[in-house]
Amino acid sequence: MIDRRTRGRAAFRRGRGAERLALALLWLKGYRLLGRNLRTPFGEIDLLARRGRVLAVIEVKARPDLATARAAISPHQQARLLNAVAWLVSRRDDFKDLQPRCDALLIAPRTWPRHLVNAFGDETHF
Repeated sequence: MIDRRTRGRAAFRRGRGAERLALALLWLKGYRLLGRNLRTPFGEIDLLARRGRVLAVIEVKARPDLATARAAISPHQQARLLNAVAWLVSRRDDFKDLQPRCDALLIAPRTWPRHLVNAFGDETHF
């Protein structure tokens, strides 16, 4: 039987691999990485990237299939990410003129990654 620590390490490695794949995809789409695994009072931001005037907070989810990956982003996690990006923008003068947005990048085996732009809907309250 596999113990909890072994499962945790395997999940951590899968998550890091998914983030590397996400970074490659974003780079090909013209995004520039500004930060990775950023800690805020509201939780961690997986990836922070910029493309033109857009400041994208990107949540990376790797699951057995894309539907499960999308479902893994709960309403609570969405609220946490929205609060984290609002907090980040309020503290960085260089972000004030950018358009913040929350994206999701879904990764599953044997399928192309799916980039959900503005994954949580209208975020004009920033």
